[in-house]
Amino acid sequence: MKILLLGEYSNVHWTLAEGLRQLGHKVTVVSNGDFWKNYPRDIDVSRHSSSFFDGVRLALRIALLLPRLRGYDVVQLINPMFFELRAERLLPIYRYLRRHNRHVVLGAFGMDWYWVHTCTVEKPLRYSDFNIGDQVRTDPPAVREQRDWLGTAKERLNRLIAADCDAIVTGLYEYDVCYRPVFPDKTTYIPFPIRLPDTYATERCKRSKVIIFIGINRERSAYKGTDIMLQAALDLRNRYAHRMKLVVAESVPFDEYQQMMEGSDALLDQLYAYTPSMNPLLAMSKGIICIGGGEPENYEILGETELRPIINVQPTYESVYQELEQLILHPERIAPLKWQSREYVSRHHDYLKVARQYEKLYKQLQKSPRNLCAFGSFS
Repeated sequence: MKILLLGEYSNVHWTLAEGLRQLGHKVTVVSNGDFWKNYPRDIDVSRHSSSFFDGVRLALRIALLLPRLRGYDVVQLINPMFFELRAERLLPIYRYLRRHNRHVVLGAFGMDWYWVHTCTVEKPLRYSDFNIGDQVRTDPPAVREQRDWLGTAKERLNRLIAADCDAIVTGLYEYDVCYRPVFPDKTTYIPFPIRLPDTYATERCKRSKVIIFIGINRERSAYKGTDIMLQAALDLRNRYAHRMKLVVAESVPFDEYQQMMEGSDALLDQLYAYTPSMNPLLAMSKGIICIGGGEPENYEILGETELRPIINVQPTYESVYQELEQLILHPERIAPLKWQSREYVSRHHDYLKVARQYEKLYKQLQKSPRNLCAFGSFS
């Protein structure tokens, strides 16, 4: 098959492309590299700034690129906002892609209207980026995302694409909860793909200190709860300076992030998550323990009944502090959890296993007749 992957989140599309290529498919990845993370891509569509003129330049580049984005069996969008353009400008681009390619798949991998709306209004999760129980979060970053998506052009674009596309792939349990009730017939859950490294550590090195790693995104720290996790880690480092070392990576490119992570015992990531996303999964593939989202629903959607590698925390400073303290005081727990972490990723997230699940979905789509664009012609 000839497959086009548009956009990037945390190396999902590039890793998937590597797996699909191993299976013999022709894959093109078009993205901005996920901003400063600078993930690999075949065609770069990064925008240098948020200025009006850079927006016009990007729109012109994409307009010239569009003839090369025709004739694919499958086009998969990382998000409704698959290019760094306003939603109003993306609508005609989506129409063009829909008309000139065989099938379109929407990825539910991160921030979009269904995620914001469901967690803000319906609240099916005990906690999320937008609610704690019945209470809606009032953190400025959460409020900013709500204003950005609710009752806006982004909402209209997201709902339009979701209703029109051929399939929706959810990458985490949380996103599946948001899409499946609305689109039960075309929502498919497929775990995120990870390319497992050839070398990894499941035994703890002989050293006196437990090494804890945390990655900080300056713009999303409060939204993802890493500010709270960092404070708990700093307080514990002050108390157990002889037992713990803390490594902090703040808004660094992906290659540097990976280098800084090497040799860590555990990673702190995403306070409000039920499940590990790409960065903690990458760490787990290296034999690094994830302290973050490991709720029962995460294991249930995977069908995992044996492994429990993730140190699950509740969305509070106290929970993070207590769980991390117990790991520091009981380092004998580290080696077994390291082994389970690597095995967990191998069972459920290996990039070739995941690519085969996508291949199965794509082949099912090819058996159905081509769904012509619901919006009519594009000029």
